[in-house]
Amino acid sequence: MGFATNAIHVGQEPDPATGAIVAPIYQTSTYVYEELGKNKGYDYARTNHPNRKALERTVAKLEGGHSAYVFTSGMAAIDAVFRLYRPGDHVVLSEAVYGGVYRLSTQLLVHFGLEFSFVDTSIPACVLAALRPNTKLIYIETPTNPTMRVTDIGAIAKLANERNVTLAVDNTFLSPYLQRPIELGAQIVVHSMTKYLNGHSDSTGGAVVLTRPADAEKIYFIQRSAGAGLAPMDCFLISRGLKTLAIRMLQHNANGITVARHLDAHPKVRKTHYPGLPTHPQHEIARRQQKGPGAMIAIDLGSLEAARRFLNQLKLCSLAESLGGVETLISLPALMTHASMPKEVQERIGITEGLVRISVGIEDVEDIMADLDQALLYV
Repeated sequence: MGFATNAIHVGQEPDPATGAIVAPIYQTSTYVYEELGKNKGYDYARTNHPNRKALERTVAKLEGGHSAYVFTSGMAAIDAVFRLYRPGDHVVLSEAVYGGVYRLSTQLLVHFGLEFSFVDTSIPACVLAALRPNTKLIYIETPTNPTMRVTDIGAIAKLANERNVTLAVDNTFLSPYLQRPIELGAQIVVHSMTKYLNGHSDSTGGAVVLTRPADAEKIYFIQRSAGAGLAPMDCFLISRGLKTLAIRMLQHNANGITVARHLDAHPKVRKTHYPGLPTHPQHEIARRQQKGPGAMIAIDLGSLEAARRFLNQLKLCSLAESLGGVETLISLPALMTHASMPKEVQERIGITEGLVRISVGIEDVEDIMADLDQALLYV
């Protein structure tokens, strides 16, 4: 079956009890046993429920994994991946990683004995140099949030596999429609399902997709033990969103390309970071491993004051923390999504005070560009 067909039908079969084309929301905390030691596959909503099981089937299928587990947020999913490791284990991460991952690793997980090295994973030699005898995991974002650096997943997978190191890829920015990390050699894929998988800015959720049964057993143990599994209503909303993922990503991608080219030519924009532009340093890698460049763009307006004037004049586009919704969402990473990063780290990885992140929605692209243009008049 094709991607769009799987997104609509796998895990979303008609309700066997009634024939309803949309499965019901199982809004219950507990399940009645038929007799002591015998139930119908469910006992308590923290450990599992039908909506969660259905969503996990869909996500695993779309990413091409052995199994998937869904969590209350993307950060809960990422935390679960790090919990696979033990004190003294070492992790190599993309240096331009999402601010929440930087905060989780440097301010929380280090207190439990994990060791972390942040490097430019777009340069395989930097990853190789960072590896230690106790390295257990390479964790990459590609493209990175918000600087849009692209890592060659296949090259890093080869390097990791030769050294018996697990490769995990955050695929949030592109979704499995535009990028397939498992096919390129990754063993673990993570998502903030809040973003493109849901696509409607009305639910939070995270996912861990796994290729190895042993990892799957451990992640499920973490999910049910820590109580971070996704609730029925959120599972229902994300399952609904997934049905239109393919058609949404086509429009996101088309709009992203158009807006990026427009901004790249704009006299008020100092630099446009977008893998779909030939001037992007990893443009050819992106062309090779992605089905499309996507709808995430970063532009540098030169200063915090210029960015402030621009953001405060937006009318159609929304100043907001998130991304991947049908509406265009714009943020200032230095003061919003990456505010927990020390200033010197922000500067080293290219997050300037004038860097603006744009998640291009699926509105009429002429309307998006008109709003950006009128706001840029104030820069």
